[in-house]
Amino acid sequence: MTQVVAALIWQEGRFLICQRPAHKARGLLWEFVGGKVEPGETPQQALIRECREELDITVAVGDVFWQVIHAYPDLTIQLTVFCATIQTGTPRLLEHMDARWITPKEIPQYDFCPADTDILQKIVEKYS
Repeated sequence: MTQVVAALIWQEGRFLICQRPAHKARGLLWEFVGGKVEPGETPQQALIRECREELDITVAVGDVFWQVIHAYPDLTIQLTVFCATIQTGTPRLLEHMDARWITPKEIPQYDFCPADTDILQKIVEKYS
């Protein structure tokens, strides 16, 4: 099973989502910023690294928001979503096609990666 981390970053009542590159698996679907935990990293260290690599931001990692296990045809992931805040930088697209700040009510307007379904439901329940 592949360990994956993601950040739930809020700003002024909206949270950050990113659109996957077209050439990657699940291309053009929306997701939270994050990625795979590399050997020797803690999940928190991985999230800080991924946010820097993908958006050129430094985040402060908070508590776990939600965790899911999801089986895709090509891999099974354990996805841990952490609450996080931007400490330095403004998100820049270094890997993703697009990034948006959305409200929970806007979730249905976007096609998300299937692993995010339960997380999005928890956001709606907690913040709507």
